[in-house]
Amino acid sequence: MSELPLRAQLASVLGRSAAGLSRATGRGDGSVIGGKIALKVEPDLLSKLARGRRLALVSATNGKTTTTRLISHALREFGDVATNEQGANMPTGHITALSNNRSAVNGVLEVDEKYLPQVLVATQPSFVVLMNLSRDQMDRASEINLLAKRWRTALGKSDTHVIANADDPLVAWAGLGAPNATWVSAGQRWKEDSWCCPECGGHLHREQDPHWACPECGLARPQTTWGVDNDSDVLVTPDGRRLKLRLNLPGDANRSNAAIAAATATGYGLDPERTVERLREITSVAGRYTSVVTMGVEVRLLLAKNPAGWLESFAVLDPPRTPVILSVNAQIPDGKDTSWLWDVDYTVLRDRRVFVMGERRTDLALRLETDGVRFEVADRVDEVLGRLKAEQPGLTKVDLIANYTAFQQIRTAYGRVQ
Repeated sequence: MSELPLRAQLASVLGRSAAGLSRATGRGDGSVIGGKIALKVEPDLLSKLARGRRLALVSATNGKTTTTRLISHALREFGDVATNEQGANMPTGHITALSNNRSAVNGVLEVDEKYLPQVLVATQPSFVVLMNLSRDQMDRASEINLLAKRWRTALGKSDTHVIANADDPLVAWAGLGAPNATWVSAGQRWKEDSWCCPECGGHLHREQDPHWACPECGLARPQTTWGVDNDSDVLVTPDGRRLKLRLNLPGDANRSNAAIAAATATGYGLDPERTVERLREITSVAGRYTSVVTMGVEVRLLLAKNPAGWLESFAVLDPPRTPVILSVNAQIPDGKDTSWLWDVDYTVLRDRRVFVMGERRTDLALRLETDGVRFEVADRVDEVLGRLKAEQPGLTKVDLIANYTAFQQIRTAYGRVQ
């Protein structure tokens, strides 16, 4: 890679120093503040740091942190990878990630959906990876149809190669704006945001999942070359190989993430069989799916930030005899509007012992009551475990589902488990 101009070098050094100071004083990991300081010195720093690299930008409503981690881990087969796999997914975080690893030719950056067009222009990536779009933080990110339109417009002006989930109509429509694409049949459990054609507004026909088509304008699911068979836990490659996944991350959503990651790693030149071997090594992502043992009970941490995410979390819960804790906040990173709780079907929890926590637990409690789910209110995880152990001395496991800031608070209480 070419040497950075003097101004950019100074910006990069100051940004790294600010990030290090933030970590040293316990204020955070420094990803955001480091990028902010660097941008003050050199507003075009992201473009300069991206030059000479083979970058993949990963964006979606759900699963982008996990998929970024999967791709970056696979690519370490070739050496260092510049990445923000801990989730600082706006330009400030991208600057920090690229600045922290100047020698890495390969890079994988998670990108917030709203910022994808901007980061695409700044970084000129080799690949853009798109997985799903569903309602999330409406008070900040706007309607997902508008996001898809912005993606499509930006991709149409770029020569990047898109790797996208053909089963999500909004993602497919956006990806069809790009001149080059690899299509993956990665599945779509949550369909409530994609019954209408993004091209003309007509009603999509979905008689045989995963195929979809609009009878009015002719928009249809692209032909795929990669796929995942959830029933048999198999990744299907373009040359017809059927590779057993056997991931250590649970659920269909992570098989979908793995299929997208494998297609991306192949674009970099890594053989799919070796990619799958690398993906099996991942057991948790920034605390997601990690289990911590407290008071003699294993607590499994699941992150769910929106209706689609809660649906996927419900799908990986342990059997009904396992109690579940639900925790919801409504801080700025979560979105202040909790009306999305009414889009989630909580009836699947009726046979479980359910506890509600978090700053907006009364909102959640009302929603559960409406769905006929019995619940108990609590302030802390240890309080819940104390109640349960008093009644069930043999209790060994509890599942915990939380939205973003609630998850981070709980994770921090246990030493920011990885």
